[in-house]
Parts: sequence; structure tokens; C-alpha cells
Amino acid sequence: MIDLSINLNKIALIRNSRDTTIPDVVEHAKLCIAAGADGITVHPRPDQRHIRARDCFDLQSAIDVELNIEGNPFTAPRPCDRPSIGDYPGYMALVGAIRPAQATLVPDTDGQLTSDHGFNLDRDGERLRPIIGQLKDWGCRVSLFMDPDPSAMATAKAIGADRVELYTERYAQAHAAGDFAAVLQAYVETAEAALAVGLGINAGHDLNLNNLPDFVIPGLQEVSIGHAFTVDALSFGIKETIKRYQIALGKNL
Repeated sequence: MIDLSINLNKIALIRNSRDTTIPDVVEHAKLCIAAGADGITVHPRPDQRHIRARDCFDLQSAIDVELNIEGNPFTAPRPCDRPSIGDYPGYMALVGAIRPAQATLVPDTDGQLTSDHGFNLDRDGERLRPIIGQLKDWGCRVSLFMDPDPSAMATAKAIGADRVELYTERYAQAHAAGDFAAVLQAYVETAEAALAVGLGINAGHDLNLNNLPDFVIPGLQEVSIGHAFTVDALSFGIKETIKRYQIALGKNL
């Protein structure tokens, strides 16, 4: 079965648009879990514009499903002049303190609006190797955010990754245009290459209720849904939206 991990960044973004604690990130995580979510994902960034470092600590102590913390492992600490928010400690310091079930490494820059590409392992692989080793020593499963490139899977395995998270924006755009077979094949071939070297497979970015049922690739273990889930929840409510996504993943509810 494919796990559904709900990304709470947009819930935090709504909260941060005002000087308030509403909506409460932890309570929304609990609502998602009660409705059937298999995991919770967050992607804190150095400017803390949505999920904040403090949210990650609060979630780890409050939820009973897997917590996945995404981020760029090369980010440095960043101070914050608002005590109510607290400083951003840097990705590795944050994960080292929390020890989440999964650490997903993403090559985004500090000011980037959203993730828009995977790692180039020819360039960054050796820099990532000791970082992956440290994360695994902390007990984290390590996933690398990757473009659909079969040739990169052996390197991802060689530097120590447990899984790859396939960046699915290309697929989502092709699906919306109504001609996605060729693009999907690239993901199928990448998944096959990942399985051949012993990597697990996650996927995420712009997956939604329309395109998720057609995203059929071998060995898929987890999808992370955030933006589309939040939008759908405004229409259907959290419980019904979780149900619809689980059905889209092929589960009989």
C-alpha cells in the first residue's frame, strides 16, 4: 500500500499571515491523522515563512505517525528578531535535535518559492555522502529529492540514500495538458532503476485528485500532498479529502 503523507506548510502559511496561533498546525496534523493520513510532512525554510522550527518540535512530541522533515541540508542558521518565532537553527541541527522518521533532502535555495528541481548528484553527491551518513546514524530514513533520471539512481544508492522522492511537477503539467504517457514513462523507468539498486520510492509535488490515480509506477511507497490537499479540504473538509486521496491511491475504504 502507498502511504499518504500530508504536508502542513500551507496550514502554517495561513497562520503566519496574521500575528496569531490560528490555525494550529499540531491540531490540523491530528485531524489529518484521525481522518486516515499515514504520515505528516513539513518543509521548514530559513525565513520560516510557513512551517517554523518550533512547529517541528511540537509535531514530533504530539503525533503518532511518521514525521518527514524536508529541507536543504546545506542551509545555515538564521536568527529571527521575533522571540515568539525563534531562530532557524539550520536543517541538520534541527533534524539532529528531533530525529524524525524520515529526512528528505531537497536542493532548494533560501529564498525559493517552492521546490523546483532535484539534486544533481554529479555535482553534490560527495557533499551529500557524509550528511546522509550522519542522518542515518541519528536513526532517520534518508530520501533524496530527484528528477526522473534513471541514470542517477545508482549514485543515489551508492552515497547512502534509502529512498528517492521523485519530483512530479513535469508529470502534473503533462497530465493537465492531456498528454502525459511519455512523461510518465520517464518516471516508470526511473522507478525501475531505483528498485534495481535497492532504493525505496516516494513522490511529490503538484500531485492532486485528478492526476494521482494515473501516476502508476512500480514500487511507489509514499506520496506527499500539501498544496492540493489544502485547497481540496476547503471544498470537501479534511476527513472527506483524506478519504478521496486514499481512494486515489487505490485503497478500498
